[in-house]
Amino acid sequence: MELELDNLRAMKVLGKGAMGTVFLAHDRSRDPSASCPFAVKVVEKASLHAKLDADRRARWELSVLTRLSDSAHPFLPTLIGSFETVDFLGWAVPYCPGGDLNVLRYRQIDHVFSPAVIRFYLAEIVCALDHLHSMGICYRDLKPENVLIQQSGHVTLTDFDLSRALTRLTVKSLIETADVETTRRRHRRNLTRFFPAAAGPEKKGLKKAKSARVSPMSRRKESFSGGERSNSFVGTEEYVSPEVVRGDGHEFAVDWWALGVLTYEMLYGRTPFKGKNRKETFRNVMMKPPEFIGKRTALTDLIERLLEKDPTRRLGYHRGASEIKRHEFFRGVKWDLLTDVLRPPFLPSREEEDVTLKLTENGFDIRHYFARSSVPPSVPSPSPSLDECPHNVSFTEF
Repeated sequence: MELELDNLRAMKVLGKGAMGTVFLAHDRSRDPSASCPFAVKVVEKASLHAKLDADRRARWELSVLTRLSDSAHPFLPTLIGSFETVDFLGWAVPYCPGGDLNVLRYRQIDHVFSPAVIRFYLAEIVCALDHLHSMGICYRDLKPENVLIQQSGHVTLTDFDLSRALTRLTVKSLIETADVETTRRRHRRNLTRFFPAAAGPEKKGLKKAKSARVSPMSRRKESFSGGERSNSFVGTEEYVSPEVVRGDGHEFAVDWWALGVLTYEMLYGRTPFKGKNRKETFRNVMMKPPEFIGKRTALTDLIERLLEKDPTRRLGYHRGASEIKRHEFFRGVKWDLLTDVLRPPFLPSREEEDVTLKLTENGFDIRHYFARSSVPPSVPSPSPSLDECPHNVSFTEF
């Protein structure tokens, strides 16, 4: 569906990232009462041209959403509509009032989820990744901030600008096509980059990274489609896999590594390899085993097998999601009936509807938002930070 920017009325800012700003909005011509608001991502073309490959990434995300709409999945978004003007490019997807998994975790008393809650969310994420992989799309940006909670309490993944279309390779073909010397030289270059002490005096240290949770990285230009493996350096540093750090080339197994990091964070409230800076984080990713507390369980075994540093030995590498679904931790899960679960661990409050009605009265024009000097005083501020979120919400086990 074609949207008209001038018909869109923003109700509040949902988030702002490197690629654009996300608003809660409605179409005044089709839905004047804002009974069905949606999330609209708007990117400024002027800022896109100032960033390497940003325009391509934005258009690639739009193309992925278009493909997902043609092959609908309950845990992935569908494209409601899009628009393009001289100054802006934007698209709308369903609004998820439950926020993201990271904010939800911080609202727990101990900032962690129980194994039963982890099982529920992981099962749905595995299904979403399985669908993406079946379409030949490697997600490459799995993290709690990109897992949203729908009104139904079920999850949906978001942000596909770092994804890439890849062709699945068998282990045999990987071995047959490997260039050992090229790989060895690449290893040496990357080890020199991240471990200068092992390669001689350090001439120029790496700058300390800003928050990895909001700073995805990209190392080189790339085509988003048609590859068997990718050599680009993308992702959020605490979730980046060893093969990405080494520059070996990577494929779908990077998503299963990120799933292991996500699971660890849901269980312990922190990621397993975070260091004092980017260099230390990458050293931990490549060399440090994940640390577990207490006795071993099916859940810790799942994490350990997902965080296998050799991608060819990682759970999910050979047979994809089917390997993960058969793991002991998911024993008893009725995969075909996940969407039929009527009482997920968390349901967004119905009070959100009343809030939406109030926000409609104080809506603002999206163009005005970007014209800083003419922003109306009634423009709401972005959603509260994690530190401002209440920490007293508990889950109901299912």
